[in-house]
Amino acid sequence: MRTEAGETIGFSVLGSIRVVRAGAELRLGARQQRLVLALLLVRAGSPVPLAELVDLLWDEEAPASAANVVHRHVGVLRRLIEPGLPTRSAGRYILREPSGYRLAADEQSLDLLKFRSLIRHAGRSLHDGDAETALRHFLDGLRLWRGRCAAGLEPVSRVHPAFLAVEAERAQAVRDAADAAERCGRLGAVLSPLRHAAEQHPLDESLQSRLLLALAADGRQAEAVEVYRVVRRRLVEDLGIDPGQQLREAYDRLLHQRIRPARTQSQPPPPRPAQLPPDLPFFSGRNDLIAQARVALTRPGGPAVLAIDGMPGVGKTALAVHLAHEFAADYPDGQLYVDLRGYDGREPRMSPAEALRGFLGSLGVPQDGIPAELHAQAGMYRSRLAGRRLLIVLDNCRDAEQIRHLLPGSPGCLVIVTSRSRLGTLLTTAGAHPLPVGLPSVEEARAALLGPLGARRVAADPAAIDAIIARCGRLPLALAVVAARAASLPRTPAAQIAAELARAPGSLDGFDGDGTQTGLRAVFSWSYRALSAPAARLFRLLPIHPGPNISIAGAAGLAGVPLRGARALLGELSHAHLISEDPPGRFRTHDLLLAYATELGEETDSPAERAAAQRSCLQFYRATCYQAHRRLLTSEYQPMIEPGPGQTPLRFADHGEAMRWFTAERQVLIALVGRAARQGRHTDAWQLALGMQHFFERSGRWADWTATGEVALDAARTGGDLVGQARMHRSLAGAAYFQHEHETALGHLDRAVELLARLGLHGEMTRAGFNRAMILRALGRHEEVVRALSAALEPWPAGHDKLRADVLVIMGASYAELGRQDEAVRCAEQAMTLSRAADYKLGIAEAWEVFGQAHSGRQELGQAVDCWRKSALVYQDASAPAPAAEVLTLLGDTLAAAGEQDAAVRAWQEALALIPPAQTRVSQRLAGLLAAVTSGT
Repeated sequence: MRTEAGETIGFSVLGSIRVVRAGAELRLGARQQRLVLALLLVRAGSPVPLAELVDLLWDEEAPASAANVVHRHVGVLRRLIEPGLPTRSAGRYILREPSGYRLAADEQSLDLLKFRSLIRHAGRSLHDGDAETALRHFLDGLRLWRGRCAAGLEPVSRVHPAFLAVEAERAQAVRDAADAAERCGRLGAVLSPLRHAAEQHPLDESLQSRLLLALAADGRQAEAVEVYRVVRRRLVEDLGIDPGQQLREAYDRLLHQRIRPARTQSQPPPPRPAQLPPDLPFFSGRNDLIAQARVALTRPGGPAVLAIDGMPGVGKTALAVHLAHEFAADYPDGQLYVDLRGYDGREPRMSPAEALRGFLGSLGVPQDGIPAELHAQAGMYRSRLAGRRLLIVLDNCRDAEQIRHLLPGSPGCLVIVTSRSRLGTLLTTAGAHPLPVGLPSVEEARAALLGPLGARRVAADPAAIDAIIARCGRLPLALAVVAARAASLPRTPAAQIAAELARAPGSLDGFDGDGTQTGLRAVFSWSYRALSAPAARLFRLLPIHPGPNISIAGAAGLAGVPLRGARALLGELSHAHLISEDPPGRFRTHDLLLAYATELGEETDSPAERAAAQRSCLQFYRATCYQAHRRLLTSEYQPMIEPGPGQTPLRFADHGEAMRWFTAERQVLIALVGRAARQGRHTDAWQLALGMQHFFERSGRWADWTATGEVALDAARTGGDLVGQARMHRSLAGAAYFQHEHETALGHLDRAVELLARLGLHGEMTRAGFNRAMILRALGRHEEVVRALSAALEPWPAGHDKLRADVLVIMGASYAELGRQDEAVRCAEQAMTLSRAADYKLGIAEAWEVFGQAHSGRQELGQAVDCWRKSALVYQDASAPAPAAEVLTLLGDTLAAAGEQDAAVRAWQEALALIPPAQTRVSQRLAGLLAAVTSGT
């Protein structure tokens, strides 16, 4: 390989680490630096994660600066190997990857790749029956070795799996070279590499037996006999076993002078395994994943591994087998398949050694010829695959470590892996292409029922078929179980099956297969049993959490663990596909998995434990709601709710953070209000509801505000809580006001004032008076508003500037409606001064709104538009989209009245984009306005 400057460069790892550029060997520096380069070289173009480089350099716990140390070593190596090259130059050798680094090399520049290429050529020659050519390639490859892999970097190079794997490749090449030499009667040609390999692997009987034959063929029978005696003694003393059949047969041939092979004719071609299970007869759908796989494999330099992952029962094996049958014709040397039992309730998971022994047997290696040591087995396996094109399916894998030794060492083969766990390591170490399997679409689920049930039966009652699909949650395994039962009962209508499933909502009854291991419970259990005890407990508690999904903080509150612990537990559940992250930062569980978790919780956890988890969940949300509520307060007075006894790990930096939290947790909080009311936790119910008041107001969710408030008010009445009743009446008055139900609002406010007076809460009575003024203004009773608020402003207490600004805004708006624009402007100016001094954004936005009303009253349209635009922007900056939409609606109405139709439409469209569609009076009105305008009416 040549650099951009035209210099040749060569890397060596088959022996001591060497780099030669333009004929001169480079000084590679300190030991750690050479170790980093050595690992990059033995990975031969595959990415090396940063964490693995750190582990390589430190036997014990790495220092905090470990990653920076690795980066520095790489930087020095780059300057040595690639002097003067820009960071992103095409001529770079050491490339940065998302997870670590990769060395770009080819057969001309790296001796390991050249060795592997020669071994592949040798394998092809053996396959064609040309032992002479095969032997020549084997010997050419073995001559590239100058000592142990990464010699000089001991002890790491003698114990690290990456270096041991390369040594195993060498040992297997020696075995295969000896076999080729024996076929063509030239065993003496491999004596030297056999001696070296046998010295390195003194207990490897397959190497020692070949050394015996080579020594005898070279006329060294006495030395061969001594080798046998030494090996036999080591086996007895070190392992307590006698020599195996292969070594005994070699010794017998030595004693009887049968050194040359009995037959010298061409050996039969290696076996062509065909182990794929049958494709599903009714396989359908998954067209997007199949297309992805096709594109990936046809891309130049495409992946050698397809990594399929997904939740239990989602159809991973079915997809893998279907893909394998589709691609099998491109891999003429056969197909290997193994169920690794990574998640299996019947048998322990399969070890890599067990899988390798099975594969090697299928590839024609006799069992007594398979070495005992795992790395030697992997080396033999990869050598058998060298130069061949096989398709390998590794089904039901537990983790990447289980299959690391089962991956081919050279291109030409395709591996399809399935797992319930995400195999992220494969993406970085093996360049795997991920194929995450989600739930099929409704159309795909319906197509999956067509085969077992028949088109006529599916078409006869489409509503019942849709109900079955919904009850199965579109999960393929559930659909298959139900379809199998329906197929066995051909006269049973689909509606009856749907009704039977509907009779047990939230249960797995109806999803048992023919055997104890084929139903959903069994399949789900294999993933559940693999969890740690804390993760299993959190999984069992998930049904206790209300709402469609859960956050990390919500999981911490539910399980009573710190945030960091909850993050780790959710990561474990997500890795096992028992939950999925959707949207980012929030996790949801499939309905059938949730039903399974419910069963587990009822069987495993006591009622007291589950009740404690419910309390912990409620207390977390109440305490966090309190913190978010405080951030949204518009006045200096203390909040009217309390945090309760719970602790919260969440604090909010500003109103924007608080609004985002309320938005994400809205459905959870509403559900908790209902649950607290049903359980007799009356104070929790109304305090949670009241804590959401400002969120409902600013986001325009007035229907939610009303519905939640009424539940909370009933809870306060049931509990005889007069304070809660008073505050919820006042809150519901606000909800009615924003929905223009002014008489209802006045009724709630009157009842609130009556209760507050009985309770002696005079400060809240004063604020209720300001609320009444707002309602009177909406009813057009502006003179009453001005009289009431002018009197209230006179003895104003200090320290309530935000509330004073609110009162000035209400009064200024009424002045504007009365045509007293100068007084409206004075009120707006005072409100603006107070709000800016208090950094009160809502007050600033409201003051701009009154300025706009005053300018509009003076027929100063341009200035009014500018003020309303500023008001809308400040409302949005305060995370208050609903009042921003109100201002933009007012702006649009004014522009339309002035004949500026296009500008009015733009303002209305902006307003509609800010608020929940069809949830507020404003959005419904705007939708009608825009429809009328666009239709030309």
